[in-house]
Parts: sequence; structure tokens; C-alpha cells
Amino acid sequence: MKTSIATVSISGDLPEKLAAIAAAGFDGVEIFENDFLAFDGSPADVGRMVRDHGLEITLFQPFRDFEGMPEPQRSRTFSRAERKFDLMTELGTDLMLVCSNVSPLSLGGIDRAAADFRELGERAARRGLRVGYEALAWGRHVSDHRDAWEIVRRADHKNIGLILDSFHTLARRIDPDTIRSIPGDRIFIVQLADAPLIEMDLLYWSRHFRNMPGEGDLPVAAFMRAVAATGYSGTLSLEIFNDQFRGGSPKTVSVDGYRSLVYLMDRVKRAEPDVSIAVPDMPDRIEVLGVEFVEFTADEEEAAELSSMLTAMGFRETARHKSKDVALFRQGDINLVLNTERKGFAHSAHLVHGMSAYALGLKVQDANATVERAEALGAEVFEQAPGPGEIAIPAIRGVGGGVIYFIDAKSDLAKVWDIEFEPLKDVVPETGAGLKAIDHVAQTMAYDEMLSWVLFYTSIFRTRKTPVVDIVDPAGLVRSQVIGNEDGSLRLTLNGAENRRTLAGHFIAESFGSGIQHLAFATSDIFAAAAALRRNSLEPLSISRNYYDDLEARFGLEPKFSDRLRAENILYDRDSTSEYFQIYTPMFGEGFFFEIVERRGGYAGYGGPNAPFRIAAQKRRMGPKGMPKM
Repeated sequence: MKTSIATVSISGDLPEKLAAIAAAGFDGVEIFENDFLAFDGSPADVGRMVRDHGLEITLFQPFRDFEGMPEPQRSRTFSRAERKFDLMTELGTDLMLVCSNVSPLSLGGIDRAAADFRELGERAARRGLRVGYEALAWGRHVSDHRDAWEIVRRADHKNIGLILDSFHTLARRIDPDTIRSIPGDRIFIVQLADAPLIEMDLLYWSRHFRNMPGEGDLPVAAFMRAVAATGYSGTLSLEIFNDQFRGGSPKTVSVDGYRSLVYLMDRVKRAEPDVSIAVPDMPDRIEVLGVEFVEFTADEEEAAELSSMLTAMGFRETARHKSKDVALFRQGDINLVLNTERKGFAHSAHLVHGMSAYALGLKVQDANATVERAEALGAEVFEQAPGPGEIAIPAIRGVGGGVIYFIDAKSDLAKVWDIEFEPLKDVVPETGAGLKAIDHVAQTMAYDEMLSWVLFYTSIFRTRKTPVVDIVDPAGLVRSQVIGNEDGSLRLTLNGAENRRTLAGHFIAESFGSGIQHLAFATSDIFAAAAALRRNSLEPLSISRNYYDDLEARFGLEPKFSDRLRAENILYDRDSTSEYFQIYTPMFGEGFFFEIVERRGGYAGYGGPNAPFRIAAQKRRMGPKGMPKM
């Protein structure tokens, strides 16, 4: 099955768009009329340019306000169509899209529309061309693919077929299984788009908020399963109208688009194994068993500061790498690696981003299978020659150019700590702070990157996404969305900054890119953890007294309990059945910080209502130039 994308889906001029589309791996391209009109070249030039990129023109579109017009408008529509047929011949494409009429002059009636298409089919046939009819969700008389199909059926012409668009069907909540009865050979092309669930005008929703399959909330997989059941074997094309994409990188959006199609067809093939679908062979989505480690890169001064903070949080340096300046800190099931090497990728990451948590290690069932699936979905494999006695750990490039390593129990990977590291003989006995595991990893990025990383994580790993939550920073909004698995062993919070004045935006600007901004550690006793921090002279982030006065009134807390929270600077949230407790450390570097959390009663959130007060407290500690006060 061939893949295609409409030029309207990405930014840039026509040559830039074609280059990005070809590089992403698409087979073809829909030429959107405005992109052609803006290009200063002949139709033949465009056709050659497309073919020089190894692409084909799968569709020319759109042709508007055709069927059901009264005279003299009807005659004019056929004259317009003949002009477009001339253009298509020069371009080198045989298929044109006609969308359902929205003109107030148009007349209803399926037979009238069918007669118009029958005549158009005759004219197209004389030139060896085809015409596909699409029902717009806001069409004046036809807004349902079932009516569009009835018109095509009654037109009864081999050069007239149906075009299906997932947005137009799903936005109107039409059952996609109604597609299953349509003969697959009468469907000329299938266009795919997803979208977030928003209650708004259909036209405005469509023109500004579409996104790639898997990035939104529409049941695109169910739609595509129905299409596959018809026997359709033609092109799958993306038609995405999205303000972010129009201003984004054409390369990134094209790569995301191709990944979304491969991921979608992989899902459909697994759900409908009897249908004939050409999908790259790859393992199923990967189950993540937890976070094995987080690795920091730092220079000697930064490493000393970070080591001091980790020690105050109850971590102990337990081992050193046998041949590199790399230290291992442990507490509970948490492994933190501190890399001060002056060569290799960690050092390169430090030169670009400064002190950062540049690498994430995930525990999976099969590390090689994870890389195989990621590579099939367009992820960049990361390779660095191992040194003497080191293990080559399978890895891919992640957010902000960082690295995601994969550890499994099927090989020596699980023994990496024993093979590569030498235990320290004079380790200070661990007193600890009761920290047991990594609760969640918070990654900060520009808002227009968020959809890319949502698709990246959900297509490779067996995860699901939560709805987007708005986090209020005094300087603007930050959009937050969580990617996690069923048992909570993997929780990734993605925080999208819209401007650099927010704390998240400051982190991106000063760190020169997206990355991990904070780590949250889980404990079963937040008050014991707070006492340990106090014993170790680590002062937590100071929270406003006003916050606790409101907290007591809002939740009806006992004064002794709220006094206890206030004394330890613990933030608190709860729902009807569960509670959540949070402590934050001061920031260091360019805005990195740690969090300690306790979940009681199965609390599934992240203390979102507390975020504005945490951010305000963090900003109070920042100097006049945005640098943290230590």
C-alpha cells in the first residue's frame, strides 16, 4: 500500500515541501492547488520536480462547488473542470478530488448530482483521467460518506469513484463500519487525519486543529479497519490542516506523518490479520518494565554540586566505572549515573546543553526488538563504539537529541552494573531517605514539539496518553500531557512551553533545547523523607504560607495536619479516594530540580493544581538574570 501526503500539510515553498516529503519516505504527494498557484513554474516543471524526487502525484485538489448547480453556473463548472483536466495532464496525474458543494446556489438531489458526475466521468474518460468525490462534513447537501457513495453508485461510471476522509466521517460521529459495505475498487483514495476532541464549528476545527493519526482523539484505527475490510489496496494519504504544522519544520512534520501511517497500518494489521495490507515487518509495541537509570553529564564543579544534593537526598555513590570518569549513585531501585568524561557523546551533550540528564535507560522485555520497532517507525538508532570491557547497549535518539538506552534480562545487558562498574570499598553506610523508585520523568520541550513526542512514545511503546492539562505559570501557560503504561512503572510528563518567559521556556532557552527538566522519586512515607532531608541539611523549596491557609480551608484539613505539611514545605492534593504529597528541591543548573512524591490510595495524577504555587516559589529563588539562587 502506497503512502502520500498533501502539500498543504507542511510548511515551506513547494520545492522545500517536496524535498521533505521524499526524505521522509513517502511514495507520493497530493498537490494542493494553492501550493501550485504560488509556484513560479509551469505544470510540467512541477511534474518533473515531483518525479525527480522519486515521488508521484497521487491527487490534484480541490475542485469545489461542482455538483447540483443551476444554469448558467452548471455550464461554467464543466468549463472549469476542463481547464483543470488540462492542468492535470501537464502535471502528470490522473486523479482529481471534487469536494461536496457548499455554495448557497447548489440544488439538492442525489439523482441530479449523479447525473452531473456521470457527465464529468465521460469527459474525464476521454483524457484517461479519474475523479473522486468527497463528502465534506459541512457540505450543503452532502455531508456523509454514505450519501457521497450513493451518488457515485448512481453515476455508475468507472472514472468516478469515492474519496474517503477520516476527519469528515469521524468528526460527524458517523459509524466507520458503514464503510465496510463499499466495494474497495470504487474507493479512489483514502485521506487520513486525526484531531483532538473539541466542541467547535466543524469547518474551523478542520482547518486549524487536524493532526497526524495517533496524535489526536478520533478513532482513526477503527476507520482504517473498516476501509481495509473493503479490500481497498490504493494509496493512504495524509491531509492535515494545522496551524502548528504550517509554522513548523517541514522535515519534522513529514517524518511524523510517515511514522503515523506506518504505526496506524501496523495496528490495523494486528487487529485485522486477514486483510491484505503491506506493512513493514516489526515487533509489536514494546512493554516497558520500568526506568533502569538516568544519566547526567557534568563537568567537575557541577558534578560536585550534584553529588552533594544527591547525598543530601539519601543517595550514596556505590560504584565507579572501570575505565571512565563515571559514578553510580543508588537508593532503593533508583540508579543515577554521573558522567564527567571529556570525550564521547556525553561530553558532546555537555558542550551543547551544559549539565543535563541527557540519557534515559528503560527496562524492556527485549532490547533488540525495541530498537527494531523504533527504527521501523523512523527513529534514529544511536551507536557509540564501546570501550574495552564495555557492553554495547541498544539505544535510539530521544527528546532534544538525548539518548534512550534499553536494558533487558535476555543477555548481559542486565549485568551492566557488575560488568562495567567497580564497587567502592569505602561506601558510607546508607541511611537513605526512603526513596524507592523513579515515579516519573518530566521532559520539557517547545509546545510545537509535543505532538511529535506523543506520537514517538505511543507508537514505539505500549503506553497511553492522558488529556492535555494547562499549567499556569505567572508568565504564561505550559501544556502538560502524560505518557504512561498500565502499571505505572513508566510515567513521562511532557511539558510544552509556549514562550521563554515561563520557567519551562527558560529551561529550553538556557539549555539550548528540549530535555529532562526534573525527576520525581517515589516514597511510601513523605514525612520520613522530609525529616531525612532536614537531617542532611537540604532545605526544600519554600512554599507560601498563604497556600497552606487555603489548603486547610479547601480540603477541610485538621490544623495539626496542615501545620505539619507547612513545616516541611509539602504540597498536597487529593481526590475522592486518594492523596498526593510533593516536596521539591531547589533548582540547579539552568532550572533542573528533583521532586519527592507519595501516592496514597492509588492517586493517578501529578498534583497539577499545585503547579502554579511550585512555579511561583521557584521563580522567587531565581536571580535577576534567571539564574537559580543556591
